[in-house]
Amino acid sequence: MLYEKPDVLKPPRSDVLLVTAWLAPIIWDGTYNIDILNAQFHQRGVRIGLTVFAIKKYVQFIQDFLESSEKFFMVGHPVNYYVLTDQPNNIPNVTLGERRQLIVLVAPAYKRWQDITMRRMQIIRDYTRERFVHEVDYLVCADVDMKFTDHVGVEILSDVFGTIHSGFFTSSRKDFTNERRPASAGYIPYDEGDFYYTGCYFGGTVEGIYKLTDHCHRAMLADKKKYVEARWHDESYLNRYFLYHKPTKVLSPEYAWNYYYGDSAVVQKKRFIDVPKDYAKVRDKP
Repeated sequence: MLYEKPDVLKPPRSDVLLVTAWLAPIIWDGTYNIDILNAQFHQRGVRIGLTVFAIKKYVQFIQDFLESSEKFFMVGHPVNYYVLTDQPNNIPNVTLGERRQLIVLVAPAYKRWQDITMRRMQIIRDYTRERFVHEVDYLVCADVDMKFTDHVGVEILSDVFGTIHSGFFTSSRKDFTNERRPASAGYIPYDEGDFYYTGCYFGGTVEGIYKLTDHCHRAMLADKKKYVEARWHDESYLNRYFLYHKPTKVLSPEYAWNYYYGDSAVVQKKRFIDVPKDYAKVRDKP
């Protein structure tokens, strides 16, 4: 394999932060060689799982999600799509590539959408222990009301990764929408926090995701006993977890973009984007 020799005095990009204070790489376009990475992961025979929840009215997004995944997500690598749904008969048949399979798993449909999003941590944890640990090496956890629009490959994989929220990547700590009430298990003070991470896209090794989801679920239960609900539900607990259990890789906003926040020139590629929707129509009222 022939490629240009790295130059330690010339970083691939100088317009963005490429590494965190705890030496975790931040993944931006132009900072890696995908051919080298693919060769390394092929040597290891890595298997990847992608979990997605298609609950209630959100089942309408699953076909586009899967079709865009087949086009852009981990192309050339074995992938298990784990679709967790309350409507298994409504999951469409999508033509899949070699060594890629669709696995439909039953998940409960809670009355409130807030409970659905929070309880997914428990559901991912339980399936990780019962099934995923025997079938894949890495898990990527994504929201269904999004679609892939550009390459997303093994460059994202690490022990545990988080994704910088597209609405806050230039914001100060005080502007992060963290849970600010000390009574909550998701509490983060105004003077703490590295980035604001989106809850729509995270992942890591099976072991790393088990630890993350177990922690977030236990935090939710602790709050429930006190009749507290974190400001942004599972996203709040995820941010608390990443504050004190630093991710080993951080994805730039390229990997979870929402055009609601405009079209930043710094974010040269939008690889995984939010699908515009009317939340009043897709979320069931409590």
